[in-house]
Amino acid sequence: MTVRPSQTTLDRLAAVVGEAYAIRDPAAMDGYLREWRDLWHGTSPMVLRPANTGEVSRLLAIADETLTAIVPQSGNTGLVGGQVPHPGNTEVLLSLDRMTRIVDVDAADNTMIVEAGATLKSVQDAAEAAARLFPLSLASEGSCRIGGNLSSNAGGVNMLAYGNARDLCLGIEVVLAGGRVWDGMKRLRKDNSGYDLKNLFIGAEGTLGVITGAVLKLSPRPERYETGFIAVPRPQAAVELLALARGLSGNRVVAFELIPRLGVEFTVRHMGARDPLPAPSPWYILAELADAPEGTFTEILGLALERGIATDAVVAQSGSQREALWALREKLSESQKFEGGSIKHDIAVPVSKVPQFLAETEAALKHFMAGLRIVAFGHLGDGNIHYNVSQPIGMEKQAYLAGWDAMNAVVFDVVLRLGGSISAEHGIGQLKRAHMPRIKQAVELEMMKGVKRLLDPKGIMNPGKVLPD
Repeated sequence: MTVRPSQTTLDRLAAVVGEAYAIRDPAAMDGYLREWRDLWHGTSPMVLRPANTGEVSRLLAIADETLTAIVPQSGNTGLVGGQVPHPGNTEVLLSLDRMTRIVDVDAADNTMIVEAGATLKSVQDAAEAAARLFPLSLASEGSCRIGGNLSSNAGGVNMLAYGNARDLCLGIEVVLAGGRVWDGMKRLRKDNSGYDLKNLFIGAEGTLGVITGAVLKLSPRPERYETGFIAVPRPQAAVELLALARGLSGNRVVAFELIPRLGVEFTVRHMGARDPLPAPSPWYILAELADAPEGTFTEILGLALERGIATDAVVAQSGSQREALWALREKLSESQKFEGGSIKHDIAVPVSKVPQFLAETEAALKHFMAGLRIVAFGHLGDGNIHYNVSQPIGMEKQAYLAGWDAMNAVVFDVVLRLGGSISAEHGIGQLKRAHMPRIKQAVELEMMKGVKRLLDPKGIMNPGKVLPD
């Protein structure tokens, strides 16, 4: 049980980082306490900005001694409230935004060592400078940070080819609740010497410790990308197109994104994007191949058109055209803000069941509320759909958002019936923790709680997140 930190405790914590990096002014703290969709706005008596692992260690030792709750935060781009304190002014926020060093890039070994506060974009750029690729790619890559990417096990548009954050991490450094430091910064691809401890912390959303550093896995940089925007008549056609593209390309498909017509309209209307094709289609695929044999994309599109699983397509002929096509996808989430309230779901089902999920969920929501506008998009290649639902035109936003939990129940019923997950890549945080008893077996929850008790016996690490009460 944590307690409200005393003034003496706050002063001790501030002394570790220095007063310049111990923010107490409410206005200066606000950007750390409010997530970008404004669904959560927490409070804190102090935001701490340590400069290194040693300072994080000393801070957690004091917090453990004084029963002070700590909320770790990297880039504050999370979508489930895991990085935001609760109201009540009792939880101290620990930001890693000063720990931004790219420590080492080893092109021969295809590895990179970074501090957890390094932005994803800076890591991508450092890999590019060494003629390598760090393939994790998210719309928020300019502001999200590696510590948060690992803590939420981020996925992104290239997971189809390269895996998620867990797959792209070889080793980590973690500060545990009592201040002990685990140095697990190994560059090894193989280490079959007992429990894989790093994967306890990757995806744990800061509830077991603070990730302060990482060894990341790099890949050879592709010499050539081919990017196409393809009109498809229905989701089942998109699934068939995926199989065709993977087969003909020798599995060189690195991204395969499903986009609905309404999503294109939102992005064109609000984000200055251009509609790539002359005639509308109910669905589109943004597909990208890396280093596929010459003529492969043309062959894929020719067969797709012949078989009726595609109706039109455009292939980028330059870097700027490729960027314009990707802008349609990357700006889709932000464009929904201009259409009022949006109730969002980050779900996954087996790829083959995506068409069934979309059809059954749309039918169920028609009975739930008239006039809903469904914006279902995302990573069809790995079965992860961002199933967002914009409010009916003319409805009051807060009245619509009040139905969040009820709509979740409708959508999640279909997901679970199809053997899916209600959290594919965003995590649990505050948003979904109440659903954990429904989606996890009792034995799973007991194992998770046992790990939590072992690593954080006093419950100071990001309380009220992930695990249900």
